[in-house]
Amino acid sequence: MPDPIEPPVTLITGTSRGLGHDLARHYLGRGHRVVGCSRQPAPWSADGYRHFEVDVAEEGQVREMFSAIRKEFGRLDHLVNNAGIAAMNHALTTPNSTVDRVLRTNVGGTFACCREGAKLMRKRRFGRIVNLTTVAVPLRLEGESIYAASKAAVETLTAILAREFAPFGITVNAVGPMPIETDLIRGVPAEKIEALLARHAIPRRGEPSDVANVADFFLSERSALVTGQTLYLGGP
Repeated sequence: MPDPIEPPVTLITGTSRGLGHDLARHYLGRGHRVVGCSRQPAPWSADGYRHFEVDVAEEGQVREMFSAIRKEFGRLDHLVNNAGIAAMNHALTTPNSTVDRVLRTNVGGTFACCREGAKLMRKRRFGRIVNLTTVAVPLRLEGESIYAASKAAVETLTAILAREFAPFGITVNAVGPMPIETDLIRGVPAEKIEALLARHAIPRRGEPSDVANVADFFLSERSALVTGQTLYLGGP
């Protein structure tokens, strides 16, 4: 169970910028000890924040990071798998090198972090894991076949790992945002974004706070019976 005195330790992947950075700031503001990682040095710092230079697609680097977390903090309460890459191209112009890169990061990286995170969490019989997916999965967006397929795999991982980790007191859930103004979509034409939003029940861009709200719910001690779920924002 969570320590009633010590602040929780929360690992968020992909924190150098964008949504990951915003989530890290959010949980620092809530008093968590936040661990983050990215392939590059973080262009920001804060009290209570520890950063690792890690490519989640590299299993060895992931193992080393979790080993360091165990030595420095002795525990891990929360894991938010935010790190990911997109490939927004027609299938006819998508090479296998792109397929490999997207799958290694989005699926392999998420899996490795879930596996290593659960090893730390199970010792205390408590843990919360939140994976990031996308509305591109239920909308079956053209031009995003590999990205959407990778996130569909993340959703399947979420459902199965929820069952495998439940005996250890660990829940595993996923949140699928609609477009949020980050580097992930900055190169997408505005008209394409607007057409995508028009397919939602609530046709507006998302904010990092919208994602944080769902993550707060999934990470809560009171959400002990909520696991294996994927929640999409905006009503796709």
